[in-house]
Amino acid sequence: MVEQCVWIFWPYGVRVVVITQQLDLSGAMGRLVAGVLFGLAEIEHEYRQERQAAGIAVAKRKGRYHGWMKGTTKAQPARAWLLYDRGCTVVEIMRALQISRRTVYRYLAAEGKA
Repeated sequence: MVEQCVWIFWPYGVRVVVITQQLDLSGAMGRLVAGVLFGLAEIEHEYRQERQAAGIAVAKRKGRYHGWMKGTTKAQPARAWLLYDRGCTVVEIMRALQISRRTVYRYLAAEGKA
């Protein structure tokens, strides 16, 4: 992401200077250093993904990994339906359950009420 921003804004004269490391990425040497640093970051990202995949594989073999758990909610949809049936507005349901407007509508749509 940072790499893309640097290369997008560089033709417009935007300079990137890393103050703590005293790196100026605007000149030819700076672009070379940036290229090397971004390359190393990409390699580290790939290694991290490989290590994570290996860890997941081990956990799956042991029966401890179940992936992303769907349906994790801040509040029960049934509570939103109950409040809606009692005449509460969407804003009141949002505040009572401390959830977003979109979540309220999603809960109500699942029951066919919105």
